[in-house]
Amino acid sequence: MSGSHFHVHGPHDHEIEHAAAHGDKDPFAGRVAVTTAILATVGALFSYEGGATQAAATLYKNDAAIRKTEAADRWAFYQSKSGKQNLAELGMGLLGAQPQNEAVLAEIARLKAEAERYKGEKDGLKKEAEALDHESAEFDEKSAHELHTHHRWAQATTAIQVAIALSAIALLTRRNWLQMGVYAVGAGGVALGIAAAMHL
Repeated sequence: MSGSHFHVHGPHDHEIEHAAAHGDKDPFAGRVAVTTAILATVGALFSYEGGATQAAATLYKNDAAIRKTEAADRWAFYQSKSGKQNLAELGMGLLGAQPQNEAVLAEIARLKAEAERYKGEKDGLKKEAEALDHESAEFDEKSAHELHTHHRWAQATTAIQVAIALSAIALLTRRNWLQMGVYAVGAGGVALGIAAAMHL
């Protein structure tokens, strides 16, 4: 007890204090402490990268959804123009069966111009919709790629966390074989981190 405060120390805390107090006299504890510090630093970097790739995957997925919605709007306009074009063509067909006079011919000409206008508008809308569908697919692909990379970073971070936990156990039990396990699992985590950085 120090002053009016209680301090509760876990076994790991006690070992760290012991290592600090005995410095060079306990090389095992020093090696484990340095390894743990390095692993914690690497783990923090991996965790940051994992969060960044997860955020990027979410942004790309949002962009894909926005483009898909915009494409759906264009396709709806396309359908609307198709319906109007069909009505104009139907009107021309019905009027063509009527006795021809100046008013009927003028109405047929108007409907023909209207049908042509709708056809031209439809072509533009179709190109826009197809381009937006293509952009949406590209954003979906980017999102999937970022999500895959995020999973790699998460695996690397998990391996580093397991190595840190093993280092605490190694420090408490003073088992050299556990220290070798720390190095092996830590190396596996670093290898996964390298794979994530290389987008494998």
